[in-house]
Amino acid sequence: MSVAVVGREGLASPFCSTEDYLAMRDLALQSQQMGQDEASSHISSLSASIEAVKEIPNVNVVTALSISEETAAAEITAHLQMVEARGAMQYGCTHYRRRCRIRAPCCGEVFDCRHCHNEAKNTNERDPKKRHDLPRHAVQSVICSLCNTEQEVRQKCINCGVKMGEYFCDKCKFFDDETKKEQYHCDSCGICRIGGRDKFFHCEKCGCCYSIVLEQGHPCVEKSMHHNCPVCFEYLFDSMKDITVMPCGHTMHLECLKEMQKHSQYSCPMCLKSVCDMSKMWERLDQEVAATPMPEAYLNKMVWILCNDCGITSQVMFHVLAHKCIHCSSYNTRQTKGPPSTSRS
Repeated sequence: MSVAVVGREGLASPFCSTEDYLAMRDLALQSQQMGQDEASSHISSLSASIEAVKEIPNVNVVTALSISEETAAAEITAHLQMVEARGAMQYGCTHYRRRCRIRAPCCGEVFDCRHCHNEAKNTNERDPKKRHDLPRHAVQSVICSLCNTEQEVRQKCINCGVKMGEYFCDKCKFFDDETKKEQYHCDSCGICRIGGRDKFFHCEKCGCCYSIVLEQGHPCVEKSMHHNCPVCFEYLFDSMKDITVMPCGHTMHLECLKEMQKHSQYSCPMCLKSVCDMSKMWERLDQEVAATPMPEAYLNKMVWILCNDCGITSQVMFHVLAHKCIHCSSYNTRQTKGPPSTSRS
């Protein structure tokens, strides 16, 4: 008995029997049910089956099969991509969107991410002796959020085949579904960062990744990010908040800097240099100083000042409002007891 089958090109080609056609059809459909690890070997099996069909007289395999070898491979790939994408952006915590949880190697408990662990076991832990952070590189096992299978750290679940994170870093044991962050791993920093590798460079002296806008010229401060924010005291190097590099080269959280400026604080908390263009403010102070004459007893009084912006010590007329640096015209100054000391010969 001969069965006419119309393939994808609309050509009629005869199989020797209905059983031959159905067997080949079943092989192709079964491949769609398999995980990624089995797909490659199954395609090879399918190829062998097609070679066997070629031995049947008067059969053009390419047009005879409703699902050819190439089409089967494409459909397998599409199916695997669908499996891997299940649950995307539906799981995670306030810090990351991901389809797995981690088992903390330090305490053995399960958390959505290391930040969730650190909040529970450090920030919110009442007993100082029990406070600790999770060492990100020490994570050894994760639990799939879809099938709850615990396994070694890897991007795809060994049980259900889902991608536990669209972005995955084996070095940091890091998963994230929000690829719009443009995550990348910096070997020099030793951690993953966001923003796009092509938009940042690593400064060896500062010990951190900075925007390429600063590549041609920025004041280097050794290990500038390896300290706590001077306002909120959170460690800056691996902080999830936006960080700004001030003109002096020191760093702090951008939101902390904005909060300082709301309270009229415009100098770096570490070196006291101005953090923005203060020329308009200095012009206003010029006007206020001119409009506020000093009593006659203070007209000729001189004081020594140190300018926080240019670092030069100078002697100027005393005024109750502010003292202006005669070198850079800044009012960001402080009064000293006298001229800078000089070494004796």
